Amino acid sequence: MSLNQFKLVECPRDAMQGLHEFVPTALKAEYLNLLLQVGFDTLDFGSFVSPKAIPQMADTSEVLANLDLSSSSTKLLAIVANLKGVEGAVKHNEISYLGFPFSISETFQQRNTNSSIEQSLNTVEEMLSLCALNNKKAVVYLSMGFGNPYSDVWNYEIVEKWADVLVSKGVEIISIADTVGVSTPESITDILPKLITKFSNTEIGIHLHSTPAERFEKIDAAYNSGVKRIDSALKGFGGCPMAADDLTGNIATEDVLEYLTSKGENLNLNMDKWNEALNFSGRIFN
Repeated sequence: MSLNQFKLVECPRDAMQGLHEFVPTALKAEYLNLLLQVGFDTLDFGSFVSPKAIPQMADTSEVLANLDLSSSSTKLLAIVANLKGVEGAVKHNEISYLGFPFSISETFQQRNTNSSIEQSLNTVEEMLSLCALNNKKAVVYLSMGFGNPYSDVWNYEIVEKWADVLVSKGVEIISIADTVGVSTPESITDILPKLITKFSNTEIGIHLHSTPAERFEKIDAAYNSGVKRIDSALKGFGGCPMAADDLTGNIATEDVLEYLTSKGENLNLNMDKWNEALNFSGRIFN
């Protein structure tokens, strides 16, 4: 894989959103400002969703106002769950990407965004229109992309079908999300190469959840599948609260960095700032 294909997406929003104790706005901003200096392609920094649903992200606009983007090449991504969120996010010039969780499990789509898959497809279409008008790009996460805990029917054909629909609507970036950590190296290497081959003009990424013991084998499977972008979070914080295993969290960024470095990839990151962020994270995540 050529070096310039790699897009590393650091996800402090995903890491923080489930914390029960509210992290002060200034502290969030200080942490994000450190991460902005590391050199990741993208920072999934916040979300424009109902504060009742995700209280931790209620101050995303205030956090954004305290970010120093003057010396960072990192682009900002914000998660949205409905049209109101889209309209709130596109007002901010500093945001490059809007991310939408599009579940291929009907049960999870209702639980996560209080809408059906078909209603969510309408939201995606409206998001694409507003992104085009406001110089933004949409990132659509195919959540429950490797299966679900609700007994909703899942197979590769369903994944491909919805990827096909989204690409036909104009989505240029799709991230396959393992919402509850059920992916295996085998399922990753079965699904990703097929999607990457079929949708060769689409940026296909991966957002995995995992137990610590399984992280490296999942990263290895994604890398060998030719994936173009990898989401991760410092120390593997966060993950889906509905995962049955308390150890299931995000893929740890340090594991991704270690793996890619072992493969000879030149990541061009400021490791001094990365180590500062690692040390600082203890003030966010007790």
